[in-house]
Amino acid sequence: MVSPALSLLLLLGCLAAGSGTLAQDESQPTTSDETVVAGGTVELKCKVEDPDDSSLQWSNPAQQTLYFGEKRALRDNRIQLVKSTPNELTISISNVVLADEGEYTCSIFTMPVRTAKALVTVLGIPQNPQIFGYEMPIREAEMARLTCRSSGSKPAAQLRWKKGNKELHVEAPEVMEDANGKTFTVTSRVAFPVTKEDNDVEVTCTVAHESLQNSERSTTQKLQVYFKPTARIEPTPPYAREGEKLRLHCEVQGNPVPQEFLWTKEGSDLPLQTSSNPLLIFPFLNKTDSGTYICTATSTMGSGIAKYNLAITDFSQLPTPHVHSTPAPSSGPSQSTTHVTMATASSFTPVAVQDPTPLYSTYRTTYHIVIGAVISVIVFLLFSLLIVLARYLIRHKGTYLTHEAKGSDDAPDADTAIINAEGGQASGDDKKEYFI
Repeated sequence: MVSPALSLLLLLGCLAAGSGTLAQDESQPTTSDETVVAGGTVELKCKVEDPDDSSLQWSNPAQQTLYFGEKRALRDNRIQLVKSTPNELTISISNVVLADEGEYTCSIFTMPVRTAKALVTVLGIPQNPQIFGYEMPIREAEMARLTCRSSGSKPAAQLRWKKGNKELHVEAPEVMEDANGKTFTVTSRVAFPVTKEDNDVEVTCTVAHESLQNSERSTTQKLQVYFKPTARIEPTPPYAREGEKLRLHCEVQGNPVPQEFLWTKEGSDLPLQTSSNPLLIFPFLNKTDSGTYICTATSTMGSGIAKYNLAITDFSQLPTPHVHSTPAPSSGPSQSTTHVTMATASSFTPVAVQDPTPLYSTYRTTYHIVIGAVISVIVFLLFSLLIVLARYLIRHKGTYLTHEAKGSDDAPDADTAIINAEGGQASGDDKKEYFI
């Protein structure tokens, strides 16, 4: 059985030990790890609950004192005091470089000295990616092999490829440490066959990294693909009529663009035209021009061939053209045939493209009706004017003769003169006036 005196001593010892542990916990400094992008600013904060009349101190990874309380110990203008109290010491480092990375120590000089560590991680920003391997246009069906490279990332960056809006599957990237021993260079390669649809399409390489803060850096390369030309013939106007002018345009697609156009006619051994002009012009069509015309467009990648069947009719047959192109088989030269068929008024059935000649006849009939109506009105007006003028002249002549009779009372009139000549004598009372 323990005596009361011994129990009291044990209790006092426990209280002393507990108070010492509590004092030790309250005087232990606390810090936190920090991550900063190269070129940015980082703050290091150290706190303690019971400083025990001691000052806090910050040291760099090389164990050089940066600040002791409010006193600067290292002459580095990038390091500034943010806050200094008995319970807290906070400093900042601006324009952080990769060499600033490491463990920083906060110390409080009690008995014994207590410390806390803060790991500062500096992120290396990757450089803009660059694309290599593309020097000249790629021929259709060949493999495009491109390389994308970005240096200066820490940790190693990730690279992605896109062709247009489509993601490209790539192999695992190659990662190499830079000469400084801290950053990395990442290289990614991609290979894919090209088609003529890839001409002028942009291939993009994008670098993603946590230092970019949810943004990305990318570079693009526009592809130039050489492919065999294809041709089709487009007539202007779309219908062919005897006596009119016709232009045949050989439309081509190809890279490089064809610069040589050969026009021939089936059944003829002599070429019609060979030049860089894709147009074949008929100034005045006649029925002897009917036949099949061939355009051959040639570039360094090959030739494209198109055919056009020309059938000529006169105005009375009211032709309606139907033009379409038929692609040539893939095994032979690139070729398409344009067919033109003509329909007369008796056999024509209205479709999407209507015959303009019936409309022309309708317009001509309406025009004649209007002209006839105008001429009839003009003739009626002229006839009415003649009638009015005749009546006016008749009335005007009668008035004139009356005035003549009144002005010559003493002179014999024409009848009197005739009577006198025959030997007769009329009295003055028998004189009469005759009016016309």
